[in-house]
Amino acid sequence: MSPPAHRTPIRVYYEDTDAGGIVYYANYLKFAERARSEMLRELGFDNPGLMAQKGVALAVRRVAVDYLRPARLDDLLTVETRVLDVKGASLDLAQAMTRDGDTLVDMTLKLACISLVGRPARFPGPMREALAASGFGAAD
Repeated sequence: MSPPAHRTPIRVYYEDTDAGGIVYYANYLKFAERARSEMLRELGFDNPGLMAQKGVALAVRRVAVDYLRPARLDDLLTVETRVLDVKGASLDLAQAMTRDGDTLVDMTLKLACISLVGRPARFPGPMREALAASGFGAAD
């Protein structure tokens, strides 16, 4: 049985769509960013706090996206985020956008922990521990 994913609901608004009422492809990246931020917030970390108190930020280093089906105006999507691997200065995640249980978009990402001057930095210990112990992981 797969561990639970962190789930974030996202409503598709007019501003998210093209003239045909279909979500513009780049907006899925915005949806994924919101979901990652909410997952971190649930674990006790927020982006402004990480920068101000820990002197680090998260940056997307790599993303691979498979667009399987379109989302449309007023759809209620669920963004599922799973932690795949936590290393000293990087984090691998899988994110899926679903509608009524059907997967619309699959993505894998590598995030880098960086200092405020843009150099690689180790995750703060409590953050690394929280991510690893979150239960938002992939099945072994």
